[in-house]
Amino acid sequence: MRKRRYLWLAASILLLCLVGALAYQVIGRQINIYGVISGGGVADVTVPPGFAADIFAQGLNGPRFMALGPDGVLYVAERGNSRIVALPDDNGDGTADSIRVFADNLNGVHSLAFYQGAWYAGVPAGVIRLQDTSGAGVANSRTTLIDNYPSGGQHNTRTVAFLPDGRMVVSIGSSCNNCEEEDPRRAAILIYDGAETSGEQLFATGLRNAVGLAVHPETGELWATDNGRDLMGDDLPPDTVRIIGQGVDYGWPYCHSGRILDPELGFPGACDGIEPPLAEIQAHSAPLGLVFYDGTLFPAEYQGDLFIAYHGSWNRSQPTGYKVVRLPLDGSQVAGPLEDFATGWLKENDTADGRPTGVTVGSDGALYVSDDKGGIVYRISYIGS
Repeated sequence: MRKRRYLWLAASILLLCLVGALAYQVIGRQINIYGVISGGGVADVTVPPGFAADIFAQGLNGPRFMALGPDGVLYVAERGNSRIVALPDDNGDGTADSIRVFADNLNGVHSLAFYQGAWYAGVPAGVIRLQDTSGAGVANSRTTLIDNYPSGGQHNTRTVAFLPDGRMVVSIGSSCNNCEEEDPRRAAILIYDGAETSGEQLFATGLRNAVGLAVHPETGELWATDNGRDLMGDDLPPDTVRIIGQGVDYGWPYCHSGRILDPELGFPGACDGIEPPLAEIQAHSAPLGLVFYDGTLFPAEYQGDLFIAYHGSWNRSQPTGYKVVRLPLDGSQVAGPLEDFATGWLKENDTADGRPTGVTVGSDGALYVSDDKGGIVYRISYIGS
């Protein structure tokens, strides 16, 4: 009897080892989280000849999206500290003079947009309006406009933007990697009649996680980055850049990138009539912030181009992303392939010093890049060849 028990124990251990080895082989080919879990720090950022990358501000805690205020100052949603901070550079030396708290107690704040005298902050539960009515540089008026967005799940960022006609849009990511959502506001972009957030409607659906929103300065079109699902291998499905049309379903969770049936939820015909993206991005790059370059500091060939921050992969055997790329444009038409613009966050040993998150053009024409892992805002300027 004792011998039989030992045999069963040995067989069980062997089986566990075999299962573990198989799981390691299967998962190990798709998961490399070193870039995510390694410690953050100052990255050795590499930019094209004639450009320079410098630290504008550091010591921040999870800086996410940024926006210019009416005073020309850069404002940042500092998610790790649940606040919005201003980074003035009064002497124009390319380094923030201070980190000034504009508003705090904004749990999970990710995005911000300025419209008609007020800031609109995107938090997991909804949207909060902030005003500085005294001119003291601090929000002394706060109004919760929306507090009933769906909670829980994988994606809790809420990105706020305003269309040229004054309507407000908010993107809400999916609750899962891939599933059929119960709440139609998930994996969608919502639209409101105006800043008072009346008349909530679905603007676009079938977008797994459209974290980045930007309005084209000439056409007024809404552009978005969309993060594709995980666990389909290293190279599928691609992340995407799209021009968002009102009333359009972009296919998730049944169809990806307008051409790839989901292996679990897809069905014949699921991709019929689904618009292809404007640009496809290497799977798992995690494109977040995007901005049209509308400054005058960069050379003419960069004018009007799109810059995108890649947050970086975890669901890939060989890490990808962790950089800022440029998409050449002619108006709202793609004029060339995506190309690396700022790299250096990802190192050869698969660790990463940081994770680019937001991109914004400053009043000085420089490109500002937030890094929510390193706690840094970088300033990329053109100094000439």
